Amino acid sequence: MSVEAGERAPAFAIETTAGPQRLEERLARGPLVLVFYSEDATPTCSAQLRSFRDEHALLQELDSNVLAVSADELEPHRAFAERLGGLPFPLGSDPELALARAYGVADEEARRAQRAVFVIGTDGRVVQAQPHYQPGAADQFAAVFAALGVEG
Repeated sequence: MSVEAGERAPAFAIETTAGPQRLEERLARGPLVLVFYSEDATPTCSAQLRSFRDEHALLQELDSNVLAVSADELEPHRAFAERLGGLPFPLGSDPELALARAYGVADEEARRAQRAVFVIGTDGRVVQAQPHYQPGAADQFAAVFAALGVEG
């Protein structure tokens, strides 16, 4: 069962391409868009992360920040980010799926995270949960921005 809107977001500490990251530190910068993706270098996951990269300026205007997480290790993350032309947000490594399990989006059979997006408010509560995120679904992408206060 995935974390739902209104619930307290599970705390975390995770290694990322920008060094260790903790939920509390991320929330001190503003609302967090926590993006789970299945694996580095796949076409669908590439599209998922490019969409957040391409709208990063708007996300910053909304005082929010992004952290993307998969089970891949840090070196493949760095190579993946480079292939995408760089990413303005860190990629977190969750090889044991601890974070994916905490948010209820672990695909145990495939040993990876499901594609999912959670918007977490500065109070530590989940504002919006999309445990079955579909890259390319304009309504799901727009819902992230609506959760951050953008009126459609």
